[in-house]
Amino acid sequence: MPALSTGSGGDTGLYELLASLPAQLQPHVNSQEDLTFLWDMFGEKSLHSLVKIHEKLHYYEKQSPVPMLHGASALADDLTEELQRKPLNSEIRELLKLLSKPNLKALLSVHDTVAQKSYDPVLPPMPDDIDEEEDSVKIIRLVKNREPLGATIKRDEHTGAVVVARIMHGGAADRSGLIHVGDVLKEVNGIPVGDKKPEEIIQILSQSQGAITFKIIPSIKEDNPAKEGKIFMKALFDYEPSEDKAIPCKEAGLPFRKGDILQIMSQDDATWWQAKLEGDANPRAGLIPSKHFQERRLALRRSDVQVQPLKISNRKASGFRRSFRLSRKDRKTNKTMYECKKSDQYDTADVPTYEEVAKYSRQPNEKYRLVVLVGPVGVGLNELKRKLLISDTQHYGVTVPHTTRARRSQESDGVEYTFISKHLFETDVQNNKFIEYGEYKNNYYGTSVDSVRSVLAKNKVCLLDVQPHTVKHLRTSEFKPYVIFIKPPSIERLRETRKNAKIISSKDEKGAAKPFSEEDFQEMIKSGQIMEIQYGHLFDKVIVNDDLTTAYNELKTTFDKLERETFWVPVSWVHS
Repeated sequence: MPALSTGSGGDTGLYELLASLPAQLQPHVNSQEDLTFLWDMFGEKSLHSLVKIHEKLHYYEKQSPVPMLHGASALADDLTEELQRKPLNSEIRELLKLLSKPNLKALLSVHDTVAQKSYDPVLPPMPDDIDEEEDSVKIIRLVKNREPLGATIKRDEHTGAVVVARIMHGGAADRSGLIHVGDVLKEVNGIPVGDKKPEEIIQILSQSQGAITFKIIPSIKEDNPAKEGKIFMKALFDYEPSEDKAIPCKEAGLPFRKGDILQIMSQDDATWWQAKLEGDANPRAGLIPSKHFQERRLALRRSDVQVQPLKISNRKASGFRRSFRLSRKDRKTNKTMYECKKSDQYDTADVPTYEEVAKYSRQPNEKYRLVVLVGPVGVGLNELKRKLLISDTQHYGVTVPHTTRARRSQESDGVEYTFISKHLFETDVQNNKFIEYGEYKNNYYGTSVDSVRSVLAKNKVCLLDVQPHTVKHLRTSEFKPYVIFIKPPSIERLRETRKNAKIISSKDEKGAAKPFSEEDFQEMIKSGQIMEIQYGHLFDKVIVNDDLTTAYNELKTTFDKLERETFWVPVSWVHS
């Protein structure tokens, strides 16, 4: 490609370069449609006109032009008076008419204004009291409006000097490129700050508007400009900097909510990261606690208040896929549930802070994402799942559970259950082949990993309901689960909507259905609250089952979006 020059006349300039681009790009263009687009774009007359104007201006700029006169408006007035004394002919009449037009007068007025104004930058005068012992001093003037300057300061523990601790990405100080981390701050607007506390200096800055002049001793270490961050984190907790006693500057903090996507702009500070909300037009970053720092202080809080592991009950849903969680009545005489790899005590020891994420969109040739439904007993989870299955049996599927009990006459192997021996079941448990399992009346029941794979292999959306502590161990790049929490409404609404409903307490045998009791409602609300507290950071969607039809429609809309839209998922699912 020819080198770009900006000469005039016979020199090859930008205009000629643009005209030759389509021909030079032709070997690299794959389709005739793209080539036609390039010819049309670079052949646009308005573009050519703009380029010619650019080249002319650039040429004359290099000649350092000066105005021929500073009073074009006065000259035009004098010329008008002189012409009016002459005998009027057609040429004089036309010229007088042109000189009297408002737009020409305005143009001449603008010309005079520009010609009389100096555009050379004016630096502030150097102060007379510069310390001769200082090797280098910078006088910096920044214009501050309502936005913060975007810098924090601290007192150096060894020298006692007030130094710039950090520069916030995208802030006024960062955009200026004049202030750097480690610079020593000597004066603000002529006020010495060496003996002032950082809080007092911040107060001076916050009360200043317009131009602010800093006297600074530059740091010896060069501050390398950091590239814009490409790391994205999903927040797994709520954060309000105004309530954080540890943050070095509350005004510089970035508030966020659980589920927000944060773009990490800087991790230079091991304690305080710089971040901005993904998609936020504001270029200025804010301070957030680093992952290590937040994990450490949350772990300290949890050591003071031990969280009890969650025990969730569940009951049989007649005529549908059976869950393997035991009722209150059954818990007294039977084993509680265990996940095949780790117990729920392990999960409560984890400290949710941030999770690195990336954008993911399912491709047509990929298997569907596993959909995991979580909710307390009686919330209507099984009813919602049944409605989904009925709506499209070819698109949605459920797993076939395993059991060691004897097959009944009306049952078929692989339909209601997959029937296997107790020895084989226990071997599979040891080999971590079950997502979850339990024992009831000396028989094992469980959901295997292979049963999920079997549904997905049929190009179906697999609907799976499990205990919430199991969700964490399903979060793999193979399944890419989307977790939906079915949340109970208020207890008043439960009393209203479940007054004629019944609940079955038995697990595998025909048990008597009984109406919901006040105790059932209380337990449903409490279990839902504990689920959100302990496992809410794993939920991708929360649907309140206030009304079954409304909740189903919201669930169906979520499924439709899941198959065609882009979602943030753990980065390991995309780059594994």
